[in-house]
Amino acid sequence: MSHAPRSQDQRLFSRGSWLEARRIGEVLRTETVGGMLLAIGAVAALVWANTPWRESYEALTQLRVGPAALHLDLTLAQWAADGLLAIFFFVAGLELKREFVAGDLREMRRAALPVTAAVGGMVVPALVYLLVTAGSPGAADGWAIPTATDIAFALAVLAVIGTSLPAALRTFLLTLAVVDDLLAILVIALVYTDQLSVVPLLLALVPLAMFAWLVQRRIRSWWLLLPLAVLVWVLVHESGVHATVAGVLLGFAVPVVRQAPGEGPGLAEHFEHRWRPLSAGFAVPAFAFFAAGVSVTGAGAGLGESLGHAVTLGVILGLVLGKVVGIFGATYLVQRFTKARLADGLSWWDVLGVALLGGIGFTVSLLIGELAFGTGTPQDDNVKIGVLFGSVIAALLAAVVLRIRNGVYRRLCAEEERDTDADGVPDVYEDDAASS
Repeated sequence: MSHAPRSQDQRLFSRGSWLEARRIGEVLRTETVGGMLLAIGAVAALVWANTPWRESYEALTQLRVGPAALHLDLTLAQWAADGLLAIFFFVAGLELKREFVAGDLREMRRAALPVTAAVGGMVVPALVYLLVTAGSPGAADGWAIPTATDIAFALAVLAVIGTSLPAALRTFLLTLAVVDDLLAILVIALVYTDQLSVVPLLLALVPLAMFAWLVQRRIRSWWLLLPLAVLVWVLVHESGVHATVAGVLLGFAVPVVRQAPGEGPGLAEHFEHRWRPLSAGFAVPAFAFFAAGVSVTGAGAGLGESLGHAVTLGVILGLVLGKVVGIFGATYLVQRFTKARLADGLSWWDVLGVALLGGIGFTVSLLIGELAFGTGTPQDDNVKIGVLFGSVIAALLAAVVLRIRNGVYRRLCAEEERDTDADGVPDVYEDDAASS
C-alpha cells in the first residue's frame, strides 16, 4: 500500500512542531524554569489542600493504579515518590558520575572544601534536629529530614539572584549539592529500608548488568534500554529498598568518557540532555504537587500548634540554622587547618550565602519525611510544614545575602570595564600600563 507524499504545509508543520519541542526542552533544562515549576507544583497543592475541596485532593493522591499481581497497585502519591523521582535520581546519578570522573570531585584537592561542606551540612542539621526533638516519642526517626539540599531550588534561586556572581560560587554550590545528593541516597538505602528481600535485589543485578553492558558499547536504542531500566526499577521496588535507588544505579552505569574526538558528547551527557527536561518539567513538580498538600485550615491541629511541635521546629531549625553552621563551619575549619583554599575571588560572605541556600531542602527532605513517618500521619503533616517554612526562610535569607554580594560584584565589573576616554581600552589596563 503506497502512501501519498506529504505536502509542504505538512512538512513545515512537522518541522515546526519538532523545533517547538526542542525549544521547550532547552527551556526546561535551565535551573530557573525547573525551580519555578517545582514551586508552582507545591503552591498548587497547598492551595488545593486548604480549600473546601480538600477532600478531592486527598482522593486524587490516594487513587490507586497499577497491577496488583506485581505489587504495583500504588497510589498516585506513591507513584510520584517511587516512580517519578527515580527519573530525578537517574539524572542525579548521571551528574554524580560526571563529577567523579571528569568534574571537581575527580581531584580531592579541588573537592575538599565543598565535600567537607556537604558532610558538615548533613551532620550538624541532624544534630540540631535530634537536640530539638529530644524527649518527643518517635521523632528521632526523622533525623535525616533537614540534612538534604534541593539542588533544583537552590540553583534556581542562585540563577535568579546572582547574575553577576562569580562562576566559582555556582561550582561550589553544585559540587556541594551533588555530594549532598549522594549522601542522601546512601541514607535512604541504608536507614529507611525496613524489610529487605534479597532475592529480588539479586535478580535486579541481571537487567542492571545487561543495561551497563549495552551502554558501555554506546548503544542508545530506547527499545532495548528502557525495558531493562523498568525491570531494574520493579525488582528494586520489590526488594524493599526505595525504588529511587534504581535510578541512581542506572545513572552510575552510563559511561561518562567521550566517544572519540569529533564525535560529540558521550552517553552520560546524551542521556542527561534527554531526560533532564522530563525530570525538571514533570517528575519533580508532580512529586511536589502530591507531597506538599498539607491542610493547615481543616480539622485537626492548626498551623500554630503544628509550628510549635518538636518535629516541625526541628526541621525548620535544622534547615535554617543547622545547614548554615554545618556548611560554613566545615568550610572554615578545612581552610583553617589544611592547604585547601576558596576559589580566587570568593569571600566568606559568598560562602554564607551558599550555606543559606543549602537550607532549601524541599524535594529530598519531603521524600525522607514520608519514609520516616509514613504518609497521611500527623507527623507527616508536621514534616511538610517544617520543610516548607524552613526552605522558604532559608531561600529568603540567602536572597538577601546574595543580592548584596551580587551588587558588589556588579560594581566591580563596571569598574573594570570603565573606559573614560572611549579608546576601547578599559581604564584599569591603562593604569597598570602607566604604573609599570
